[in-house]
Amino acid sequence: MTLTEEPAEPTPQTRRQLPSFLVIGVLSTLFYLGLFVAARWFTNPQAANLIALAVSAVANTAANRRFTFGVVGSQGVVRHQLQGAVAFLIGLGLSSGALALLDVAVPHASRVVEVTGLVAANGLATVARFVLLKVWVFRTR
Repeated sequence: MTLTEEPAEPTPQTRRQLPSFLVIGVLSTLFYLGLFVAARWFTNPQAANLIALAVSAVANTAANRRFTFGVVGSQGVVRHQLQGAVAFLIGLGLSSGALALLDVAVPHASRVVEVTGLVAANGLATVARFVLLKVWVFRTR
């Protein structure tokens, strides 16, 4: 893009998909955080993060498959979940990194501080997830 070009406008399809993606994202984040807090009762932050993120990522991909991108039926569901696993790995890297950084910066941080760090990491992962789902997993052929 040159200095005189206007930034590209989102397509009408993207504008229709964003509200659904945002609602699913908020619900998935709340589900993930609830699972994380519950798992922290019996395990360390990294293991709790892995458990919570793995469960919520499968649910998130399934919900976005159906409601954001309008894919119904069982055809391609395994492929979509495997492709969604890439977004899971990005989210795991960001959230695990945030927890590791937090452990160094604030040893023995409270659950509130852990959750705050995870919310920030999850926000970055959400942007990556939408881009991956839109341009790779559920791209229109």
